[in-house]
Amino acid sequence: MTLYQPEPVEISTRMRPGEWTEESLTALVASYRDELLGMGASASAIEIATDRDEHGGVSVVATWVKPETLDEGAAPGEGAG
Repeated sequence: MTLYQPEPVEISTRMRPGEWTEESLTALVASYRDELLGMGASASAIEIATDRDEHGGVSVVATWVKPETLDEGAAPGEGAG
């Protein structure tokens, strides 16, 4: 038996001005989404927030929002993490 852990899984980073481009930001967001999908998240359970600050920096937070219980629509295998 596997213990289901409903806490969200989060991947995040902050980059200063000059450390990123629009292309590298797009690639980073895609890689975070792919990583969460590889962990068992469904596409609809992934939330990605990209915030740009007034100085040209950016922060990205990708979150896999899990249901409270495995019975609430979690995909098979989600509890194996």
